[in-house]
Amino acid sequence: MLKIKLPNSYQDVISVENLLKAWEEFLPGKKNKEDVSEFSKNLMENILDLHNDLASKSYKHSGYKAFNISDPKPRNIHKASVRDRLLHRAVYRILYPLFDKTFLSESYSCRINKGTHKAVNKFRKFAWRESKNHHKTIWVLKCDIKKFFASVDQTILLGVLENYISDKDIIWLLSRIIESFHSTQTRVGLPLGNLTSQLLVNIYMNQFDQWIKHKIKVTCYVRYADDFVILHQEKDYLLELIPKIADFLDEHLKLQPHPDKVFVKTLASGVDFLGWTHFPNHRVLRTSTKKRVLKALDESENINSLVSYGGLLKHGNQYLLKRKIDEKIKILKKQELRK
Repeated sequence: MLKIKLPNSYQDVISVENLLKAWEEFLPGKKNKEDVSEFSKNLMENILDLHNDLASKSYKHSGYKAFNISDPKPRNIHKASVRDRLLHRAVYRILYPLFDKTFLSESYSCRINKGTHKAVNKFRKFAWRESKNHHKTIWVLKCDIKKFFASVDQTILLGVLENYISDKDIIWLLSRIIESFHSTQTRVGLPLGNLTSQLLVNIYMNQFDQWIKHKIKVTCYVRYADDFVILHQEKDYLLELIPKIADFLDEHLKLQPHPDKVFVKTLASGVDFLGWTHFPNHRVLRTSTKKRVLKALDESENINSLVSYGGLLKHGNQYLLKRKIDEKIKILKKQELRK
């Protein structure tokens, strides 16, 4: 594996200029947050202090504040300090453009010009192609990984990073960020909440992507984070892949497919992927997602939230529900104008 030729050195990553640019990118939408406001009162002093700690390698990542969200399923989020999140942004803005070039086009999570909508459209394109315009039965292997973020092996991850990056100072900094967190075991897990975690899990899973595409020679493959599908005309081909996938994930990445979320079924029977249930000629909202939208329609007075749901609905066959959302948005806007 060729090492990435970084156009930037460790000094560039930790420079005051890069930290200031990272702050500009970090700040939108957070100005009124108490911790952000406090940090910004002495912004230059805080940035210079962070720079000096990084330059002298006396930097230590602080702890995390944990809280739970439903998004839509329950998730445990770990929030770092403003100082550390600023550093995450500074690292991310240098490394993301370089690593993104190594990722396959079939990887859609947390990447610029990618996302869930493009992932489901790619799924539909593959389904159309593999089924010969829906004239042949198409089978889909659907998998996701058990406790994905909490199961990432930090030693393996750092080994992967060292295979790409020759700058030992940058590796040192990445190790400080990675080892600042652990789940149930020491040196295992990444925090769901760090910007750097989004990049690091893509680097981690890129090992699997490359194996699937170049070793196993799978042609119809789409991955979003730990959720992935493979399409094929032959059911037995997909069934034979399952143990091979499980062995690779365990041996190389210390990950396991979720035992309750691995299945092979026909597209005609409906395949649940990224919030939608997909059929040959249409897709409808997953039942749990539809319930969330209906609840928002009944209870929410937040226009931005409803606009977001409306944007989601336009990507599938939910015309009646989309119309109801649009009507409620109009009503709420009229109410605002009267105030």
